[in-house]
Amino acid sequence: MSRVTRTPSNLPTFAAEALEEVRRSSPLVHSITNSVVVNFTANALLALGAAPAMVDIPDEAGPFASIASGLLVNLGTPHAEQRDAMREAVAAANSEGTPWVLDPVAIGALPVRTPLAFELRDARPTVVRGNASEIIALAGVGAGGRGVDSSDSVDDALEAARAVAAATGGVVAVSGPVDVITDGDRVVRIANGDALLTKVTGGGCALGAVIAAFASVDADRLDTTVAAVAVYTIAAEIAAAEARGPGSFAVAFLDALANVTPAEIASRAVIS
Repeated sequence: MSRVTRTPSNLPTFAAEALEEVRRSSPLVHSITNSVVVNFTANALLALGAAPAMVDIPDEAGPFASIASGLLVNLGTPHAEQRDAMREAVAAANSEGTPWVLDPVAIGALPVRTPLAFELRDARPTVVRGNASEIIALAGVGAGGRGVDSSDSVDDALEAARAVAAATGGVVAVSGPVDVITDGDRVVRIANGDALLTKVTGGGCALGAVIAAFASVDADRLDTTVAAVAVYTIAAEIAAAEARGPGSFAVAFLDALANVTPAEIASRAVIS
């Protein structure tokens, strides 16, 4: 897609176009993610129209990252072999210019994943996605949240998000009731979504893979991150209208990701 200057008023139209491009190109998304969410992440990518691959062992992760359209590195369950695979895949992605997303799950006080997150932050991810407490911890100014749950508000994390974006030269997406996305200069807010998304294991983690898919279709990674979050959260709204609880929501959400139309994205996106 061509690179143009976009504003919040025309980002919904771009999000609709980016969704069409993801479905047309079916990007191959290499996901090194945690053991709790592998199945949900793969299914979310398939529903979206992308192609998932979960190659998370050394000696394979690097070569695979070299041919992938995008890479997700999620620190949810970072056992030793997976940590080596992450380093190998990130080096290959950087060498090939492949966009990659860092999800610093539950960092702050935990002694293994926190220094690993700082190491990967310094490898300059294309996009960082996390909750407010994770982003504050990644900036080096907080101790994290309660496990995978944030104990800070999205607005509390804005300056930390700007700092991380400046340090990496990339984009930071802070998930919350209103998502905030920044490249250190521009700040975009998205007020779509539903709380049921937080009641499904992998609801946040799979978003990182979806962001990686969208990052492959346009050079402006702030705009593609906005598009990914808008599509994902609008699908959550559609699913919530049909669901009776978290179980039926999870099924309806995958259906909504597969069936949401570009016209629905353009008309429902609440972006400022």
